[in-house]
Amino acid sequence: MPELPEVETTRRRLEPLVVGKQFDKVVIRAPKLRLPIQLHLKTILPGRIVRGVGRRGKYLLFFCDGGCLAIHLGMTGYLQYLAVTAPPGKHDHLDLIFTDGHILRFRDPRKFGTVLWVEGDPLSHPLLAGIGPEPLTEAFSGAYLYDAGRSRRVAVKLFIMNAAVVAGIGNIYANEALFRAGIRPDRAAGSLDRPECDRLAEAIKEVLNESIETGSTYRVAEETVEYHPLEFGVYGRAGEGCRRCGEALEAIRLGNRSTVFCPRCQR
Repeated sequence: MPELPEVETTRRRLEPLVVGKQFDKVVIRAPKLRLPIQLHLKTILPGRIVRGVGRRGKYLLFFCDGGCLAIHLGMTGYLQYLAVTAPPGKHDHLDLIFTDGHILRFRDPRKFGTVLWVEGDPLSHPLLAGIGPEPLTEAFSGAYLYDAGRSRRVAVKLFIMNAAVVAGIGNIYANEALFRAGIRPDRAAGSLDRPECDRLAEAIKEVLNESIETGSTYRVAEETVEYHPLEFGVYGRAGEGCRRCGEALEAIRLGNRSTVFCPRCQR
């Protein structure tokens, strides 16, 4: 699933391509993704110009005259920038056609994405209003984590994956951040002391920044979807040796998600 670094990399990839472009036509091939696609996009978007491309958590925000198009990529979503002559594939559910002959095409094999038009401030929309602080800003810190986690019995991995606690952290980067911080993923969030919260907040910032920096330096082919350019310390490596101590990495299930950690390095 695209997480914050992949969404941010997508934003940076698309921003220079679409800012200043004017919508000409909207083609909807699937009436429903995670939510129904608003059919009035066909009449709302034509004639509007993209003024900027932002991000809130895992939502991409295409700011236009008089409103904003918010897109969540879901589990398997991907945005392609193509020539208008490119034929659609089986999973190409939405075409946003520009007047210059290019398309912003939304491909989503599992149909878990979301596309919606928001008038006014998109951050006040119910889907975005409850999102927690952006992890790469000063609003997110060890002090914040410590205060937010007091008396919480939920596993710390699930705690930091909660979008209401912090924006954009999914399964992959939660695994990696906890490994870097030396914290077991199944510990209760409320059991972490302040130094541990400081380490975890710093580790989250590190893994996200490194993935963004790595991802932004390569070009993703429009025909393929490539995510997660980092070399992982634990994710997907259950049974292999820890890169720090050599101990075999263990796998457990938390929140029905695969969770890998080092039983020696993470306490």
